[in-house]
Amino acid sequence: MHVDKEKLKYVPGTYAKKRPGATQLADRHIRDWIKRQQKAKPARVDPAEWPPSLCFSRKIGVGALEIADILAKKLHFQVADRELLDFMACNAKISKDTAAFFDERYPGRMSELAAMLFGEKSFIMSDYIRNFIGAVFSFAEMGSTIFVGRGVHLLLPRESVLAVRFICSDSSRIKRLSKILDIEENEAEKILRQADREQREFFKKAFGKKNAPPDEFDLVINCDFISRPEYAAAIVAKAFRKKYDRQ
Repeated sequence: MHVDKEKLKYVPGTYAKKRPGATQLADRHIRDWIKRQQKAKPARVDPAEWPPSLCFSRKIGVGALEIADILAKKLHFQVADRELLDFMACNAKISKDTAAFFDERYPGRMSELAAMLFGEKSFIMSDYIRNFIGAVFSFAEMGSTIFVGRGVHLLLPRESVLAVRFICSDSSRIKRLSKILDIEENEAEKILRQADREQREFFKKAFGKKNAPPDEFDLVINCDFISRPEYAAAIVAKAFRKKYDRQ
């Protein structure tokens, strides 16, 4: 089968379902955010006052975003995936607003996060990472959110997060992507290999980390054995409700 690589626009973490684009989602979020900002609220906010959120960490292609969409309908939460967070961190107007929001709401918190993530090398925090953190915190304060990817569980207060890691074998990831894109498995493997490399580079640059050890998470789900996304979503929903005493 001939594959026109120029036409392959796979975004890591996506799946067959048509989802709103990052621009649409960001625009919707910013409109809601502005409405909230117009209400009388104290300038400084204690993160302990936030509604709890979920953070999904995953190997690229495992299907975490599909699970997140199912879970969002169950719990009535918003979903913030890596594409949306990257868009907000890189869009000049949005990033400026979210960074200003963060500095006003959480004075000194950026320095704390920089020291936690980079130690004595905290000065290396890039504008992208600053803007990314601002976007994450704006979502978290807005309401309960399912964050997919980008190591958000390392940024938010741990007590306000149910952190879940999704894994599966490389062969399962390859077969899944091959089916989604309707391409040969050897082509899918090449795409995943590149996506994995970019993911590793991001975590090294953003957090100085090489991997995601299981002790960082509340729950680790192997999608080789829990292969139906609705089953995985039900498990996560149960764990979330139990952790935060919700019926």
